[in-house]
Amino acid sequence: MLKVSRAFLMAGAMLFVSGCMLGANYQRPEQPLPEQFTEIEGWKHAEPADLADKGPWWQLYQDELLTGMLHTLDASNQNLAAAEAAWREAQAALGSTRSELYPQLSAQGSSTRSAQGRDQITKNKNVQLGLSWQLDLWGQVRRQVEAGQARADASAADWAALRLSLQAQLVQNYIQLRTLDEQIRIVQRNLDAYARVLKITENRYQSGMVTKADTSQALTQFRSTEAQLLDLNSQRRRLQHSIALLLGQPATGFQVSAQAGLPAVPVLPKDIPSSLLERRPDIAAAERRVMAANAEIGVARTAYFPSFSLNASGGYRSEQWSGLLNTPNRFWSIGPQFDLRLFDAGARRARSQQAQASYDQQVAKYRQTTLEAIVEVEDALVQLLSLQDEYRVQAQASAAAQEALQLIENQYQAGMVDFLAVSSAQTTALNAERTLLDLQARQLTASVQLISALGGGWHQEIIE
Repeated sequence: MLKVSRAFLMAGAMLFVSGCMLGANYQRPEQPLPEQFTEIEGWKHAEPADLADKGPWWQLYQDELLTGMLHTLDASNQNLAAAEAAWREAQAALGSTRSELYPQLSAQGSSTRSAQGRDQITKNKNVQLGLSWQLDLWGQVRRQVEAGQARADASAADWAALRLSLQAQLVQNYIQLRTLDEQIRIVQRNLDAYARVLKITENRYQSGMVTKADTSQALTQFRSTEAQLLDLNSQRRRLQHSIALLLGQPATGFQVSAQAGLPAVPVLPKDIPSSLLERRPDIAAAERRVMAANAEIGVARTAYFPSFSLNASGGYRSEQWSGLLNTPNRFWSIGPQFDLRLFDAGARRARSQQAQASYDQQVAKYRQTTLEAIVEVEDALVQLLSLQDEYRVQAQASAAAQEALQLIENQYQAGMVDFLAVSSAQTTALNAERTLLDLQARQLTASVQLISALGGGWHQEIIE
């Protein structure tokens, strides 16, 4: 009984000092953000906010069909499903690591027959319980739990980053699809106009008012535009296939109905806090990996210190099942175990250096991710603000081209100009209208890129 008491006293002393944890506690690496961005006023110094609610940013585009598609993406995209499973895997691994902080209880029962040479066969019946507890004196397991938690959080951030990326990709594909619908509408309208001009030219040729060259030019213009229409429809079908893949649906038979007009271009507010940048999940994931690498340094350092465990077992052993649980058949053992590696040819030092190098690598990746995020925001702002000015100027040019076309068509019908002037005016008007549509689509795409670069939208309740 005295030996048992001493064993428990030793275990208690070990538990008393088990609050020690080797390695430095985690501190966020220094990575200052700009007080304001070059392209817009009103930015403020950032504070960590990767868990902030991003809100339904896609509502900025005021398109119900797009909103429905994004809900379908969340529910059906297979890459998202794989990322969610990876997060659950990381959570399960964390639970497995955390279990090592607690005692392990086992039960065992056996019935064996043995003999050596011509000796009599020996029977042995055994029933026992075992208890083992690896004491976390130097914080090895707690650092492993800390690293596992950081990895699980990084996996969650990876999941969120993939979701944001896929959402942005879907919105951009949807914008391209709506742009193609508008291009098809414009080209079809011009094709109808070209058909009317072709008919007028053929009639004038039959009357001897124009040469065969005019009808050939009119027919060439009509057929070329018809070929453009076929190509646009082919592009639309391929784009539908890409959207189907994002929505986790078979491309065969998938259809997106054509609608008039493009989604609304989000209005860029005058003041946006730079804290929105801190919501980017890729930045959060990079920082979580720094945290995990920091904890692994502590794990590596514990290898220099001895490990202690408490083992206890007890049960009954007899040659027969009958009377197995009688007192004479009882046995037990209890006691601590000490383990210290005295020589390993530099293996522990190498593992510590490896852990430190891994930490430095993750810090550099975190800082690079942050710098790239700033560049993405700046680039998106430059493009969006520039496109707004371009669109305004191009709208004036397109209106002027349409007015000129109307005047020249009237002059052609009156016999005042030849077909070359009509063809040139039609081409100019068509190109101006398609350029205007392209600028509007590029504005929408740039807004998606800015939203993605900021980690989400800029709803009023978020920026205030």
